[in-house]
Amino acid sequence: MARLELPQVKKRLRTADGADSAEARERMLGRLELLYGRESAGGVLEEIVQLVAKLRQSAGAKRGAPTEAPWSERDALLITYGDSVLDPPKAPLAALERFLREEVGDSLPFVHLLPFYPYSSDDGFAVMDFRKVNPELGSWNDVERLSRDYRLVFDGVINHVSASSVYMKGYAGADAKYDDFFIEPPADADTSTVLRTRNLPLFHEYETARGRKRLWTTFGPDMVDLNYANPRVLLEILDVLLSYAERGAAVIRLDAIPYLWKRLGTSCAHLPQTHEIIKLIRDAFDLAFPEVLLLTETNAPHHENLSYFGDRGDEAQMIYNFTLAPLVLFALTTGDGTKLTQWARTIEKVSDHATYLNVTATHDGIGMRPTEGILSEAERAFLCDLAYAHAGTVSGKRNPDGTLSPYELNLNYFDAVNNPNRPEPAEVEVARFMVSQAIALAFLGIPGVYIHSLVGSRNDTEAVRASGIARRINRAKMNLGELRSEIADAATIRARVFREYKRLLDLRCREKAFHPNARQEVLDLGSSVFAIRRRSDSGETVAALNNLTSATVSIGMESLTAGAAWRDILSEDKSEREGHGFFRLRPYQVAWLRHGR
Repeated sequence: MARLELPQVKKRLRTADGADSAEARERMLGRLELLYGRESAGGVLEEIVQLVAKLRQSAGAKRGAPTEAPWSERDALLITYGDSVLDPPKAPLAALERFLREEVGDSLPFVHLLPFYPYSSDDGFAVMDFRKVNPELGSWNDVERLSRDYRLVFDGVINHVSASSVYMKGYAGADAKYDDFFIEPPADADTSTVLRTRNLPLFHEYETARGRKRLWTTFGPDMVDLNYANPRVLLEILDVLLSYAERGAAVIRLDAIPYLWKRLGTSCAHLPQTHEIIKLIRDAFDLAFPEVLLLTETNAPHHENLSYFGDRGDEAQMIYNFTLAPLVLFALTTGDGTKLTQWARTIEKVSDHATYLNVTATHDGIGMRPTEGILSEAERAFLCDLAYAHAGTVSGKRNPDGTLSPYELNLNYFDAVNNPNRPEPAEVEVARFMVSQAIALAFLGIPGVYIHSLVGSRNDTEAVRASGIARRINRAKMNLGELRSEIADAATIRARVFREYKRLLDLRCREKAFHPNARQEVLDLGSSVFAIRRRSDSGETVAALNNLTSATVSIGMESLTAGAAWRDILSEDKSEREGHGFFRLRPYQVAWLRHGR
C-alpha cells in the first residue's frame, strides 16, 4: 500500500469527524507504522478513515456521545448465553428477553450475550460468520429488541475463526482475497517459548486448493488463528467490530486477546503489537462510536492483566478482575482472608474512564493463572484438590518444558464454596455463597454476574459426562417455566439466591459510594473478615464487611471510625460508637455500614 501524505489524512478525518483530529490521526499512524512499516501505514490509515466516515454517516442520529463517566453505581453486568433460558417454541433470544423483562428488570443494566453467531464448536467461540446471528438462537431483530432495554456486550472473537468459517473457505478455495489471512509457520519453526493454554498441538493441517497447509491453531484444530501481520485482516476485523455498534452493542468484549500477534522466539502472548492493535480499535471507536466501551478478556497473571488498561486507560476501558474469583474461593474455604486482603490493597483506581469488571464466575472455569505469584504452590494445589472434591475437574496448560500446570478449575461457583458431596442446611450454603457474591458487588469496579450464579445453579455433571467437555459443568440450559417455578418457591436454593441477589443489587444502586470511580480502602479487621471502605467524591461512605467464617465475629467500631454512627443498610442494624462500641457479624454475614444518614 502506498503511504498517504499526512495532509490528505487530515482532510479525510476533518470530514469524518467534523473537527480537526490531529492527535488521533498521528496516534493511529504511529501505531500502523509500528505494525506494518512506514510505506504501508498511510494507506491502511486511509482505509480506516474511509470506514469510520462511512459508519458515522450511516449511524446518524443513532450515534451516542461519551459522557463524563461511562458508568455509575447503578451498573452491573449479566453474563449469559443466548440459549441459557429456553421457552419453546419461542426463539431462545426471545425467551431470554422475557426472563430479563419479567424477572430481572433493571437490576442488571448491562447484558453480555456470549457469542450468538453461527459456530462449529466450543459452544460458540469457533465462529463461522461474524456478521450473522445463529438462526437456532433467533435473529438480529431479537438482538435489537434486547438493545432497547439493556446495554449489550457483544463478543469480538477475533483471535481465531472456525475451520468452517467464510474466511477459511475462501482461503482453502484459493480466493486471492484471503491470501495470508492465516499463519503458515515455517517447517522448522521453534515453538518452545510459545505460551500454551491448552494441551493440544499448536499447528494443524488443512486441505486447500493449493495442497495441504499447516496453520497456527492456539486453541485447537477447529479454531484457526488470524494473521494480523496482514493489514487486510485488521481492516476486515475493524469493519466487523464497528458494525456491532450499529447493531446495538454498547460494549465490545475482546475474547482471548493476548494471543493476537505472533512472533517466533517469544511467548506470542501480550506482545507490544497486540496492545497497539487494541489501541487502534479503541482509536477507531473513539472516532466512530465514542460511547462504545472495550472489555478485554485476559486469563493471565494479575500484572499482565493490568497492562490492558494501557496508559491509565488509553486501551481497554474495562478489564476482567480475574484474580478476585480464586482468592475469594480460597478465603471462604479456608476461613482466612489474609491473601485476599493483601492482594486487594494493590488494587487502585485507574482513571475516571477505566475500571474493573469484578467476576466470581463466567461461562469458563475459575482461572488459576491469576493466582501465580499470589498464592503459594501448596495453596494452588489446595484449590485444585478442592475442585476434585467438589465434583469438578481441573484443566491444565502445557509449559515449555513439557510439564502441565493448572489453568482453570471447572466447577460451578455455588458448588465451589459448598461441597455437593457433603451438603449442609440450605441457609448455610446460600449465606456462604452470597458472601462471595457480595464481595464482588462492593469491590472497586463494576460487578459481573453469571446467569447461573444469579439463579443458584449447581454443577451440571451430567452435561460433562455426556459431552466430555469440562466447561459444560457451568453451562446448563434452563427451561423458563421450570426456572420461574423454582424462583417462586421460597424453599428452593434458586429462590433464596435469586431473591437475595436482587436485593443486594437493588440496594447497591442507591449508594454513590459504590460508583466505579469511588475510592476504595482495604481495612484490617482480622483474617476472618474481608472489609473495604468505599467513599464517593461527594463524601458518601459505605464500609462493606464480609464474615468469611462459620463463627460469629465482633468488630470494634473504632477500626471503622471514631465517634461516628453507622447503619447497616442490609439489615437496618444500627451501631453508635458511644453506645456498645462494636458490630457483631453472624456466620457468613454481609454488612454494608453506611456512615451518618
